[in-house]
Amino acid sequence: MPDEPRGFDDIQTQVQAPPAHYATKALRHRVQVQWTDGRGAHSVELDGRVVVGSAADSGIVVDDPAVSRIHAELELREDGLWIRDLGSRNGTFIGEILVSLGRVPDGGSARVGSTLLAVRREKTPEPVELWAIDQFGPLLGGSAIMRELFARLARIARTDSTVLIQGETGTGKELVAQAIHEASPRAKQPFVVVDCAALPENLLEAELFGHTKGAFTGAVSARAGAIEAADTGTIFLDEVGELPLALQPKLLRVLESRTIRRIGENTHRKVNVRILSATNRDVRTMVNEGTFREDLYFRLAVIPIQIPPLRDRTEDLPMLMKSFTPAGTILGPEVLDEVTRRPWRGNVRELRNFVERVVALGSREALSMPAAGTPQPEAGTVDPSWMSLVAALDRPLRETRVVWLDAMERAYVHHLLERHGGNVARAAEEADIDRTHLYRLIRKHER
Repeated sequence: MPDEPRGFDDIQTQVQAPPAHYATKALRHRVQVQWTDGRGAHSVELDGRVVVGSAADSGIVVDDPAVSRIHAELELREDGLWIRDLGSRNGTFIGEILVSLGRVPDGGSARVGSTLLAVRREKTPEPVELWAIDQFGPLLGGSAIMRELFARLARIARTDSTVLIQGETGTGKELVAQAIHEASPRAKQPFVVVDCAALPENLLEAELFGHTKGAFTGAVSARAGAIEAADTGTIFLDEVGELPLALQPKLLRVLESRTIRRIGENTHRKVNVRILSATNRDVRTMVNEGTFREDLYFRLAVIPIQIPPLRDRTEDLPMLMKSFTPAGTILGPEVLDEVTRRPWRGNVRELRNFVERVVALGSREALSMPAAGTPQPEAGTVDPSWMSLVAALDRPLRETRVVWLDAMERAYVHHLLERHGGNVARAAEEADIDRTHLYRLIRKHER
């Protein structure tokens, strides 16, 4: 193991020499984004995800009154650059199409407010740093996307930076927080977990900040809160997106001053604590809705981490299944075949539950149960966007046909699965298509 490095505060983050577990093996084409706004011409090189908005703390700051404070997100994927609208006032466009999520063509552009973001893909790929082994603390994964994440987590762990961990349900956000803590200089100190969604507001405040004796009914003695209990160590705030608005300024004070005030006290206590948080909600959209403070979001997301869904790392399925299977238990080929077909909407948690059902009930009964991870799109995201379809009428016939067929296909798959309660086998039989083909359509229309 490498020597234990020192921690740093979350403003002055320094990069240490890479430990022995790093290995540079992957190549990736980087993307240049160029735009002109009220402050002139700009160009940035992307490597991952970045928030676009008029807020000064945005990754890409656009000086345009038509651009929301937190407007959109750019994400560099293997198949190019994607843009996601984050509940902006004036929408996000690719060409003349209003999009909630869409791929920006190489050499094309996206529009936020009245500003065009031009995209140019670099011709020469550059190396991407990967972790050399398929494990980082409690996390498992041999895929390139996970080994890249492990390498990033190793760098983050060596600092004291505040981290916001985002990902779908079941991707292992608490395990990521645990891995960061265990690889950090604070590893031998407390690791305290608070689920912000599990307690009502009055109890959550006492849980986080503590209270004095007699501060409220039932406070028979003084008690330190979770933040104070994590002093010298790490506190992990799970589901931080559920934090009530009334408590958000108090958490902001902790982040800015590293002090807490117990309920019933007038004085503030110093705390030396690293704060990690996680949510499966998009708090940037919540900022635009007025349900989450913008300043708190940017203080929590000094370093944002996005955990990839299981469908984006299917090569890790055999390794994960083996870790969930009791020693000596052999899973039949029909189970392995089914695992490669399912969309795994519930991610690693769903996979673990599936393997447990197979072990407990046998493969035949477990395979007959509907896939819990069959995607059920949220209201308003499945039916065709008529604004987008009408706008497509002004495009060449070939492009219009693609837009309309895609919308029809998405709606058909949604209603087909809805009629059959998520049972993919019955849905495929009614549609008169192979089950593998239906799974392919499900994956295609998940994003």
